[in-house]
Amino acid sequence: MAQKRALIVDDSRSARLFLARILEKHDIEVDSVESAEAAIGYLASRRPDVIFMDHMMPGMDGFQAVRAIKNDSRTATIPIMMYTSQEGEVYLGQARALGAVGVLPKQIHPADVSKVLYQLHLIADRRNAEQTTFKPLEAIMPHAAREEAHAHAAAAMAGADGELGQPDSLPTLRRWLHASLEAQTDRITAEIRELLPPGASSRGAGWPAVAAIIACALALVAAGFWWVNYTRLQAARAELAVLRQAVAARPVAAPAAVPATVAATAAPGISPQAAPRPLVLRVPYGAEALGGSRLEVIRQTLDRLVTDHLTGVVQIRTFAGRFCLKGDPVDGYSLAPDKAPFAQCDVVGNPADDGLPPAQRMPLALANLIAGIRDSTHGALDVETSVGDPANLRTPYPPVTDELTAGEWNRAGKANNRVEILVR
Repeated sequence: MAQKRALIVDDSRSARLFLARILEKHDIEVDSVESAEAAIGYLASRRPDVIFMDHMMPGMDGFQAVRAIKNDSRTATIPIMMYTSQEGEVYLGQARALGAVGVLPKQIHPADVSKVLYQLHLIADRRNAEQTTFKPLEAIMPHAAREEAHAHAAAAMAGADGELGQPDSLPTLRRWLHASLEAQTDRITAEIRELLPPGASSRGAGWPAVAAIIACALALVAAGFWWVNYTRLQAARAELAVLRQAVAARPVAAPAAVPATVAATAAPGISPQAAPRPLVLRVPYGAEALGGSRLEVIRQTLDRLVTDHLTGVVQIRTFAGRFCLKGDPVDGYSLAPDKAPFAQCDVVGNPADDGLPPAQRMPLALANLIAGIRDSTHGALDVETSVGDPANLRTPYPPVTDELTAGEWNRAGKANNRVEILVR
């Protein structure tokens, strides 16, 4: 693939350098300018393969620059990716309406940039036949053992109270992980040998350094491999819960004695009036409800639903718990000490959530994700976000008495401060 070129338009020198380093790691040549006017001048004589455009800049802003570029037939086909600190689906819709292919958050993550480059076909997919040292699962473990490992993993993920199974209950899975680690070790070793100069393997003097490099590489691989598998197990647990909801909500044939309108909402093992159970994600006080680890669970769940070609509506609802807090509006609030009397709370509520307008409840990363799901499924899988009814509690709040402590009240608040995901 011929080397590609990107243009970065940003008035911040540090932001330009940070993004340039990410792009250069993908062997992409980078040009940068500090204003939209300079970008227009640059495009008069050069044609980059992609433009990364900041929003807020002195003079012409990012939206005005996108409009000017898209209105010029000579530059209209250049894909433009905006990045900004603005939040929400409204801003994303405005950017796309002007012709931008998408929006990245101002705090750019390298993985997001890589995904954009893959989608724009500016870098090749690394998963190709050239990785001859990689051993597939079929070469490491026979079919029967793989099936047994998958069965043990599923049983572990479905353990009591939704907790992951203990390592000593998964001997077969451990063997599979060990075999996979050996395969990755072989791959790293082979790649290091290819980097050595010709004849280096026959010179004994260089082997201590080679051994040290291999040891460091193996340590990094082991740590990375453990983290990848831990993340996959967490994602699989969330996926399993969503799929159970989908099975519970699947219509069944109505028996002759039951009206069809009622039987259509019933599922095996539950009454016709029972509703599918949502996937519940706890939100710590003060944390962004739809950000952090919860956003990653949502992303992995939606990706799996798309992969399995499931259709319908994914409902994402946020619920704000009510907390016993100490502090004031100027210096902010924090959870009251557990042993403090409830009567001494300065505020009972959730100021971090109550003050947010609807447009700011959805982070830009989630708005991008939802827009991508709608585009890739042509609307067959939709995502709806809403604020849940405060009266819908997971755990009742304790009665207010003279003996009630802040800790007792806040335990209920933590249980009710949550995100619920339901597939319909």
